[in-house]
Amino acid sequence: MSPALRSKPGGAEPTASTAAARVRARTSRRRGPSLIAGAVLVGLVVLAALVSLVWTPFDYDATGAGGRLETPSGTHWMGTDRLGRDVFSQFLVGARLALGIGAASVLIAAVVGVSLGLLAALAPRKADDAVVHGIDVLIAFPTLLLAMVLVAVRGASTFTAVLAIGLATSAVVARLTRIAARRVLVQDYVLAATASGTGRLGILLRHVLPNIYPILLVQLSLEFGLAVVAEASLSYLGLGSPPPNPSWGQMLRDAQAVLGVQLWPALFPGLAIVITVLGLNLLGDGLREYADPELSR
Repeated sequence: MSPALRSKPGGAEPTASTAAARVRARTSRRRGPSLIAGAVLVGLVVLAALVSLVWTPFDYDATGAGGRLETPSGTHWMGTDRLGRDVFSQFLVGARLALGIGAASVLIAAVVGVSLGLLAALAPRKADDAVVHGIDVLIAFPTLLLAMVLVAVRGASTFTAVLAIGLATSAVVARLTRIAARRVLVQDYVLAATASGTGRLGILLRHVLPNIYPILLVQLSLEFGLAVVAEASLSYLGLGSPPPNPSWGQMLRDAQAVLGVQLWPALFPGLAIVITVLGLNLLGDGLREYADPELSR
């Protein structure tokens, strides 16, 4: 054994392999809780959405399923709203809507944002500047303002909400993609591949995307949480998924009129939004630490 790796008698000085193992253990412990907690919280919301596909205690839009503004009970686990609709049934279907709209929005953001970012990273200086200015303009437009413009053109609908959230989110993804891709493109191995005749598509597929996808995955998980909040906000303002779809934002809007009388109709959808966003943020933090262990040291 090399003297450099031989420990002193009595264990006063650990070997290099032992020290590395301890660092990995500390890293694992630090990055574990966020990833696990986020996965558990998101998993519960996903489970609720899946359950709503096959079962709800009552029809989510059935008025008179119980008395008006009933408190939680064995029959109505989350009580009833001002129209006598079962809040738990609405909660389950609302989870499906929130995750569905969030996922569709993030998919649009990924396709549009990554494409624009890569285009800007590979383009000549003038074309890059034009794309960057376009990204800046899109970032300057709040999601709410973009949604209002689309609603004026297309009317309020689930598709309008998805399109508005997706386009607004794509600008952030595009900027991140451009920055990350440009850092990869100046690496020696990429320059060597370019000099050897590898085309731009080959550079993207073999070198750029494999190196930037971890950071994009983290960002998209965080944007998913923001998309859930944006969807709830748009529905609360009447710009999202129209009634009778039980969006959590729509549930909060309906509960506002009776907030001074009964808390339950507003409490549960509000908690659902908080838990979903918290879970997605924790999941994003865990993924970021997993992708870059240096962050957890």
